[in-house]
Amino acid sequence: MTKFLLAVHVLAAIVAVGPVTVAASMFPPAARRALAAPGDPGAAHSVRLLHQICKVYAVVGVVVPVFGFGTAGSMGVLGDAWLIASIVLTALAAVVLAVFVLPRQGAFVEADGGGGSGGSGGGGGTREDTVRLAMLTGVFNLLWASVTVLMIVRPGSTTGA
Repeated sequence: MTKFLLAVHVLAAIVAVGPVTVAASMFPPAARRALAAPGDPGAAHSVRLLHQICKVYAVVGVVVPVFGFGTAGSMGVLGDAWLIASIVLTALAAVVLAVFVLPRQGAFVEADGGGGSGGSGGGGGTREDTVRLAMLTGVFNLLWASVTVLMIVRPGSTTGA
């Protein structure tokens, strides 16, 4: 059962977290392109699509920690420091995504209709906003990269890794 849970946990991480990290990273440059070309429907569509991908995969990503807890329980490592650190980093990544990244993406899409009309007062419509969003997305991605490293290295592991 442990191998099954671990396989589902890893596959869920790849399928759910991978797309949201990539789409979130692609959003700020796409938003800048939309700002530079206010009448370009392709640029507006890209921004809306990337935001939608982030929202959907953020929700799907909830299965990753669910199966992670199942796996950790079956492995008997729930109290290990590396796992607790991973849980804290995962929670921080979720907060950064839910509280900072997604709302700022949404503000850009709403303020500019995804078309980069250039700051209609709703926030998210300026180049500076996209720079801040890129920084927050980088923090989100760094947190997930740290979790991935902890999952592979597992300090104190007896697997010889």
